[in-house]
Amino acid sequence: MPKSKRDKKVSLTKTAKKGLQAKQSLIEELRKCVDTYQYLFVLSVENMRNNKLKDVRNAWKHSRLFFGKNKVMMVALGKGPCDEYKDNLHKLSKCLKGEVGVLFTNRTAQEVKEWFDQFKETDFSRAGNKATHDVVLDVGPLEQFPHSMEPQLRQLGLPTALKKGVITLLSDYEVCKEGDVLTPEQARILKLFGYQMAEFKVTLKAKWIAETGEFQRFVEERDDQSGDEMEEEKEEEKED
Repeated sequence: MPKSKRDKKVSLTKTAKKGLQAKQSLIEELRKCVDTYQYLFVLSVENMRNNKLKDVRNAWKHSRLFFGKNKVMMVALGKGPCDEYKDNLHKLSKCLKGEVGVLFTNRTAQEVKEWFDQFKETDFSRAGNKATHDVVLDVGPLEQFPHSMEPQLRQLGLPTALKKGVITLLSDYEVCKEGDVLTPEQARILKLFGYQMAEFKVTLKAKWIAETGEFQRFVEERDDQSGDEMEEEKEEEKED
């Protein structure tokens, strides 16, 4: 008898989500690092890029760098004087807002500051980033692109046409002005034409010294809370 097309095996297994156990493991790992390393730094990242962050991790293999749920890291360090893991760690917890990470290291504070002050890399902007300068494309042939890309460029809003098999810009085209919040189309055009406006950099927000419990803030906190941070808190509350 021929096998019915409806006779299909359906797997009822389900991948378990990272829940309480993962959070507890992170808390334990963070506290272990507090006991092991001399310094703890809170790092703020601008224009997050995973490939750039990988370079930072490779350069600091001798230390430990954590990027996780801010609220979980706050629990590990302590939210207040009564539940902090060690003296003054609750002050460091208050700096865990936005795109931040924590670095545990035995390198001196001066070495850490000098390295991160020098580590800045440019990259292509994404939608939502601000343009750092005006960009205007001049009328004429765009010989850097194959003819097959003409429909794609036209779809992005560029006034193009094929002339003797060469993509040609029919008139000057203003991509963006300085200060503009970039749309997905603008960001795509800037990338295609090689304009890099984003800068990946890491800023030191605060420092904590294990031996003395001394806390030092490098960057003043703003009272307002960004939409990303509020969304992050809502997601964590749902998970809890």
